[in-house]
Amino acid sequence: MKHATKGSVRDILVRNADRKSILYTDESNLYPATGKEYAKHGTVKHSAKEYARREGDTVVHTNTIENVFSVFKRGMIGVYQHCGEAHLHRYLAEFDFRYNRRAALKISDAERAEDLLRMARDKRLTYRRIGEANYA
Repeated sequence: MKHATKGSVRDILVRNADRKSILYTDESNLYPATGKEYAKHGTVKHSAKEYARREGDTVVHTNTIENVFSVFKRGMIGVYQHCGEAHLHRYLAEFDFRYNRRAALKISDAERAEDLLRMARDKRLTYRRIGEANYA
């Protein structure tokens, strides 16, 4: 989104994240009110050079999502160069697949290929579906 506001961020979060989720964010003022609507909201204060903090058995950090975004941005710049808003969900699904089946998780190339083929079974891939952009 070009201009994030508390309302627009809240709208995206409540439409896409289960209210039972635990949110980990930076100290931006976009999140505190919405964070109260979730099971828990932990923040790290990057401006004070805090990047991770232990709270009991939990480590509060944003490192994982920053890593995911980094991989996504590198892929978009290095491979695809452009992503139209109507197709953003497709690109995100592909990078979600890649991230959750990466070599660091000890997933082999053969297992990734089998997963991909299994998920594509009985699916008809078409470029355009009526009203699809409404869900982007």
